[in-house]
Amino acid sequence: MKKWGLLLLAFTLLGSILAACSSGEKAEESKKVVIGYFPNINHVPAMVAKDKGYFQEQLGDGTTIEYKTFADGGAFMTALKTGEVDAGIVGPGPAMNNYSTGADVKIIAGASTGGTVVLAKQGSNISSVEDLAGKTYITPGVGCTHDVQYETYLQKLGITSERIGGTMKHLTGNPAQYSAMLQAGKVDIVVAPEPWAAQIEQETGADVIIPWNEVSWGETLPAAVLVASGKMIEENPTVIDQIVKAHKQAVDFINENPEESKAITIKDIKENTKQELSKEVVDLAWERIGFTYEINETAVQEFADSSYALKFLKEKPDFTNLIDKQFISQTASK
Repeated sequence: MKKWGLLLLAFTLLGSILAACSSGEKAEESKKVVIGYFPNINHVPAMVAKDKGYFQEQLGDGTTIEYKTFADGGAFMTALKTGEVDAGIVGPGPAMNNYSTGADVKIIAGASTGGTVVLAKQGSNISSVEDLAGKTYITPGVGCTHDVQYETYLQKLGITSERIGGTMKHLTGNPAQYSAMLQAGKVDIVVAPEPWAAQIEQETGADVIIPWNEVSWGETLPAAVLVASGKMIEENPTVIDQIVKAHKQAVDFINENPEESKAITIKDIKENTKQELSKEVVDLAWERIGFTYEINETAVQEFADSSYALKFLKEKPDFTNLIDKQFISQTASK
């Protein structure tokens, strides 16, 4: 009887060990990281990292990498807050706005600069910024990066939107539709990120009213940043470090291989928007963009202060803890 009892105990222990191993294998198999980005040229680092397999290389074969694309920063931030994405690229505007209202978000690296262009329909009798008062303009979202850049520039000239008592009417929408909206007369002005600005200019002959390097912080503000949640950073610092390393690889590749990076961009945007950009459009857009993983913290704070002055933020912001440079600092030093 004692012998059978020992055999039963041995089988029970063996079953427990096998179950634990099986559970471990399933956990390993189910490990997944979701990266979010937009199908525009400010977000090329994500497209290149995806195409070249940098995230997979850094995170290992035991991790499944998924990608989700978004049309605007609000949708991206909702996905980040709900855990639908683990990390990704977004404009600094949505990141700041959500952080200021208590969202758990951290900027962990830069991605790009520039790329915001203000255009008017050809023959619209809008030839300078003085003609913009009372006109209807469109941006990807309310308080998005491009919106704040545009409104900051005009506020210095005494022109403001209806939202804060001015005369400009503001609409929001997908940049891929701006060309049609401009031609149909639904809007007078488009504040477009690249490559859509270049596409509108090439397809419709639209006039550039405010160039990318003249709009507020056109050359200094991060046009797109890499973000993650504070919880993700605290609970999975190794994963975040690997994501940042892959991101840096992508940025370096873009700067060293612009032509191949352009081809990747055209392919990725077509897959996600069903629109194929011409090489001429991408070449023009590329001239208006810089790619870097560094972050200009002064420009970020100035941008935030302006967001508050324009009443996009309810409280005066302090972004001392918004930017977490520990991972990019470690990566850059290696």
